[in-house]
Amino acid sequence: MDARSPLVVSTHELGRRPGAMRTLERTVPAPAHLGTEVINVPEGSDVALEVRLEAVMDGVLVTGQASAQVHGECARCLREIDDEMVVPLSELFYYPGTRQSLVEEGDEEAEELPTLEGEQLDLEPTLRDAVVLALPFQPLCTPDCPGLCDRCGVRLADAGPDHHHEELDPRWSALGSLLAEVEADDEADDRAPETRDRTGNGPGSAADR
Repeated sequence: MDARSPLVVSTHELGRRPGAMRTLERTVPAPAHLGTEVINVPEGSDVALEVRLEAVMDGVLVTGQASAQVHGECARCLREIDDEMVVPLSELFYYPGTRQSLVEEGDEEAEELPTLEGEQLDLEPTLRDAVVLALPFQPLCTPDCPGLCDRCGVRLADAGPDHHHEELDPRWSALGSLLAEVEADDEADDRAPETRDRTGNGPGSAADR
């Protein structure tokens, strides 16, 4: 944990008194790689946090929300997407002693539980998990985006409903290929040089005289 991070929050005011609460409103720069490869919160852009910290028996419960601008690319037509997202935040940060007790009791997942370090907690993992889970796996510019034309690659939404390509009947296509082969053979025959009979009986030979 980097104590200088704006996502690190002090719980000193709570004093481990169950029921003690404080609210926090803070705008922080988005950390790197906040999202997926196709859509994410740009690094350094504003992330607005509105959270409540409440001391409970096992630790500090954090609830609230985060809002930010997201930028990405439509999975169908590749158009750029810019939108705002609001994600809920909810995480229990355990006191170190509580987590250790769970480990000793045989809780196999206790080692991975978020834990306070002294009187501080780090909201970055919580924020990162919430954003990634909220982002669509395949973002779309509109729910009914028709995508790209599979023939020429134009955006179908821009091309309009009349956009189409002439379709050749596959039977005529096969006939056209056969005709092209015949024409190619005829041209080859026309270009072939005239040859003499190997016996010398070609035009004007002695046998004809």
